[in-house]
Amino acid sequence: MAKRIQLVLTQDVSKLGRMGDLVEVAPGYARNYLVPQGKATNVNPGILKQVARRRQLEEQRLAELKQQAVQIAAAIETAGGFDIEKQVGENDAIFGTVTNQDVAEVIKAKTSQDVDRRTITLPEIHKIGEYSAQIKLHPEITSTVVIRVVAS
Repeated sequence: MAKRIQLVLTQDVSKLGRMGDLVEVAPGYARNYLVPQGKATNVNPGILKQVARRRQLEEQRLAELKQQAVQIAAAIETAGGFDIEKQVGENDAIFGTVTNQDVAEVIKAKTSQDVDRRTITLPEIHKIGEYSAQIKLHPEITSTVVIRVVAS
């Protein structure tokens, strides 16, 4: 069996790795596809130092993002619940529904924290009352908020 070659990826390659990863591949794959396409370069001590430095910077950036998520979660949870006003029909049914955008706007208004509406998970809300919503601020940090739908 042929020996494998170590390369450093210069671009993300599907099913192989992300940019800056050190990978071992078959010599033909490296020689015929990765290197000519500019998707990888051969390993040398200088490149290994660059890879280590990039990893260190990436870890630092991810730690900062996690810290920001913790701060946002603390601000949201200290605010308590959030009230959303909707028009109400008979049997306490609301007109329309409460959307992720509504929740994001209420959080921004009350806490001045930006929350991406795509990270909010809401139950089906068709009546006035209290509901809980999940906000995924970071892969490791999820915050639960109380949404009170009230009549306007």
